Amino acid sequence: DAPQEFLAEAKQERAAQAAAQDSALMRALGLAHHWQRLLDEERAESVAEIATAEGMDVTQVRRVMRLTLLAPEVIERLVGAPDIVLEQVMRRPWPSSWAEQSMFSFQPELH
Repeated sequence: DAPQEFLAEAKQERAAQAAAQDSALMRALGLAHHWQRLLDEERAESVAEIATAEGMDVTQVRRVMRLTLLAPEVIERLVGAPDIVLEQVMRRPWPSSWAEQSMFSFQPELH
């Protein structure tokens, strides 16, 4: 009986890890688009103002806001890929063209 309990617990642990990764990516995407909307609607004057309000460094806010430049197709693929980690997406040098972005694979980069 113990192996069955272990398997069930391991499955729950994997599901929790996948949900945490998913929620980090979703949270970052949501924040990026929210901040962009604040700028577009002139409810915030600058990225520096957003950073101050969020208690973050301007560089961090800019890094997150880069997510708004991703093609919708890329975002759908990222959200649907359970093994994608937010940091992989943030570190990747995405091309500015949506057509070029869609050709990128989502394999982890080796440094």
